[in-house]
Amino acid sequence: MPTCENCGSFVTAEYVRVFAPNGMDSPRVCPNCEDKVRDGADVREARATRH
Repeated sequence: MPTCENCGSFVTAEYVRVFAPNGMDSPRVCPNCEDKVRDGADVREARATRH
């Protein structure tokens, strides 16, 4: 079962296939992460928390 590397939340295999870099089994961040966001190919600190 894949999980987010940042927060540990469950993610689907389809989410990993689309959003994780090639060759990785889990994404670096997911929609549940309030402190990080994807910025293109990079991951950065969120400028504002999301609710």
